[in-house]
Amino acid sequence: MTVTLTLKHHGLAGMLAGLAALITVSVAGEHAVAAPPELEIPVACEIGKECFIQFYVDRDGGTGAADYRCGALSYDGHKGTDFRLVDLPAMNRGVVVRAAASGRVRAIRDGESDISADESSRRLDGREAGNAVVLVHGGGWETQYNHLMKGSITVAKGQQVRSGEALGLIGLSGNTTFPHLDFTVRRGGKIVDPFGDGAAPACAATGGDLWSAAAAKHLAYQPGAVLLAGFAAQIPDRHNIRRGAHRAAELSTLAPILIFWVDMFGSVAGDTERFRILAPDGTVVAERQQRLDKSAHQHFESIGRLRPDPGAWPAGTYRGEYLLFREIDGERRPFIGAVRQIILK
Repeated sequence: MTVTLTLKHHGLAGMLAGLAALITVSVAGEHAVAAPPELEIPVACEIGKECFIQFYVDRDGGTGAADYRCGALSYDGHKGTDFRLVDLPAMNRGVVVRAAASGRVRAIRDGESDISADESSRRLDGREAGNAVVLVHGGGWETQYNHLMKGSITVAKGQQVRSGEALGLIGLSGNTTFPHLDFTVRRGGKIVDPFGDGAAPACAATGGDLWSAAAAKHLAYQPGAVLLAGFAAQIPDRHNIRRGAHRAAELSTLAPILIFWVDMFGSVAGDTERFRILAPDGTVVAERQQRLDKSAHQHFESIGRLRPDPGAWPAGTYRGEYLLFREIDGERRPFIGAVRQIILK
């Protein structure tokens, strides 16, 4: 979406010299006020639990990508901050997108369907942002809210909105494969990273972030996380998992197979992951450890074992454990983990 903000000042002939001087001072003062807006979190969900920041502004000046901590949570040319939900059921429950600062609605677009880009053959042709709202905040500052749910936008062009006011709901419209808000900040048409200053190719921010003190407390950098984990009685498909499948708290002792699965983001080449399924008596049902050869923005993996033959699974509570190890300062350390339980009866 191309956004243009034009300011026009109309002079009035025959005005008294004193009034003309007053107007000149007022206009000069207006242009002098270019302080950045103080931003609040633009989504109504708990960061690190209900939603996660999966991608940041790309601060790498070349063909690579780096986030503001010189980490891997970005991709080449990414211009915003992506607040993602864990799955489609979370999106369908409705998560409000809020104005990060007070401003005026510069532009809106609605009517784009909520469908993953990898499941659609439709050409976007300039509608990559999907359903979107643009706010202007004065001094050349503006914020943009992309990939909103179709039909959820609650504001109109030209409307004044307050910080925290609802704009719409997180959706899956435009060029995206997971439900999220792509939040973009610009000044004078140029991208600004709300997490700090510093110009490419120096990826590390040195200060000057735009978040309020209250918002910053909830936006600590998280280089990766387990989004979902659980058990299944059949080999799971990651697309079905992300649609809400395989979330049962109980399974039958006659289940033909017992699978423990994990869906996470932030893995990098060289990481090692370890899976284990433990029986009610603590014995190991299944175990695997493997080194990851490639980095992945989102990573789905599972481990399992066929039901003992003949017979059934022993009744009771089974435990699934996942650990991702990463080399930090020359030492391999646990980095991301998850534990889930399932009752077989």
